[in-house]
Amino acid sequence: MRTFFRLKEFFRENKKYYILGVLALIATNSLQLIIPQLLGRFADNIAERQIDQRGILVFILILLTLALLIAFFRFLWRIYVMGNARRMEYTLRNMLFRHLQSLSTEFFNRHKTGDLMAHATNDIQAVRMALGPGIVLAIDSLFLTSVIIVMMVTTIDWQLTLIALLPLPFMVAIVTRFGKIIHARFKKVQEAFSDLTDQTQENFSGIRVVKGFAQENEEKDKFRQVNQKNVDANMHLVRVWGLFMPLVQFISALSFIIVLGYGGILVINGSISLGNFVTFNSYLGMLTWPMMAIGWVFNMIQRGKASMDRLNTLFENKPEVTDHPDTLPVEEIKGEIGFRNLSFTYPGSDEPVLKNITFSIPAGKTVGILGRTGSGKTTLMNLLLRLYNPPRGTVFIDGTDIHKIPLETVRENIGYVPQDNFLFSTTIKENVDFAYTGRTLKEIEDYTKMAQVYDNIVDFPKKYETLVGERGVTLSGGQKQRISLARALIKDPSILILDDSLSAVDTQTEEAILQNLKQLMADRTSLIIAHRISTLKNADNIIVIEEGEVTQQGSHEKLVKEDGLYRELYQKQLLEDKIDSVG
Repeated sequence: MRTFFRLKEFFRENKKYYILGVLALIATNSLQLIIPQLLGRFADNIAERQIDQRGILVFILILLTLALLIAFFRFLWRIYVMGNARRMEYTLRNMLFRHLQSLSTEFFNRHKTGDLMAHATNDIQAVRMALGPGIVLAIDSLFLTSVIIVMMVTTIDWQLTLIALLPLPFMVAIVTRFGKIIHARFKKVQEAFSDLTDQTQENFSGIRVVKGFAQENEEKDKFRQVNQKNVDANMHLVRVWGLFMPLVQFISALSFIIVLGYGGILVINGSISLGNFVTFNSYLGMLTWPMMAIGWVFNMIQRGKASMDRLNTLFENKPEVTDHPDTLPVEEIKGEIGFRNLSFTYPGSDEPVLKNITFSIPAGKTVGILGRTGSGKTTLMNLLLRLYNPPRGTVFIDGTDIHKIPLETVRENIGYVPQDNFLFSTTIKENVDFAYTGRTLKEIEDYTKMAQVYDNIVDFPKKYETLVGERGVTLSGGQKQRISLARALIKDPSILILDDSLSAVDTQTEEAILQNLKQLMADRTSLIIAHRISTLKNADNIIVIEEGEVTQQGSHEKLVKEDGLYRELYQKQLLEDKIDSVG
């Protein structure tokens, strides 16, 4: 099926397991087909009084042997087919995670976390069911149905078989029609589950805000609505599935009724023996399961197909930010940065965020960037990190267009402390050494001292083994910022970016951090974005950005003498400091 083409490599590598599993399944079904013949012969022998106690014991031993063999082969096909389905689930989930990791920032701006979680759980599970139990049921249906019909025709009576199978065309018509409906409705079920997951994830992540604004009741109402939508979608599917299975079972029951009537007449007329009639009914009983299994197969396959279609839609998303064919084998960065007539507009927007940005930063120099909220400062850093693609010929590192430098080289050589400091739900030690530099605990401690967070960490009962909780909720804003700073410093990067990363610490701590960083920043390029003049005043050069354009640049001494935003903010902050000192 074209829907599952992304798994062709997995099937190629694991086909031997599927083959062994299918052979074991066929062996199981073949052994089961012997039992009705034995029961029919046993019934004839009893009816004709041609069997003694020893013969009965032999029949019992044969049946026990068959049962043991059936159990053995059933174990094998479960291990090989179902086990293979579990390996496929593992492989597909890895493929999905790896693909999501490769996608650019813009993709995650457009897709909610809860929706992606639903893809990684429910959708992949539905695919596993299709390629595990679905395959078993399909083989059961095809093999048992065809072989049983042949056995019924050749060993008992073809007319009785033909009459027993009269309802089969109706079965095929029902399965075909219902299969299409189930596929469409199950897709809606998965979409509703995505919305439910997303609402739940977002609410739990923002639980402190919800409680802080006393919005529990409103959030309960929102959840109730999305939960109702999920129930409605499932009930929409269940109504079809609830009608489908009884119809299949009814058609199967019709076959039994026909056989009981017509077959009973044949026994009375002597056309077939009682043993043959018992054998035929046993086969018909065995045929009922694969006929019903047809319904299950179509249900599972349609669900798996609907889920794989959703996954394929995700896989079809390509990263906008990638290494280009003309990428050079650059492994190290010295730190010289240049912006040349850089203008940038976010995807889907008409208004440019940056307009004709031009300035350069020599390697090893410190540059401060000042601007009001929304002026484009963070966007500038995102382009330097290539979280978004700047236009070619506008951003340079060491004189080379950033598009020609490998992404891995760019990001490994830049230490970035963003505005929104994200900490992972693990220990402080693992958060600080997130780049897996292999630093010793002593070295980790040195970097936390440099970030002025060492004293806070050692005050915790478990010190560096303290779990920070989801997104670092157990820490203060200032502590999170300083741990994020230590995380960037430990990489020993050629370029250090501090994007308003000291806003949550007091001025004294900020001053201590900047003093600690002086020696570190002496031989590396540093970009410091801040709203406090005190953070920027010692920079080698200061860039002022207003509404996406560079309006001023120069040293602190130069800018305080010029009319403009820098001087305005400087005077306001001087006044605030005086008011604070009087207070």
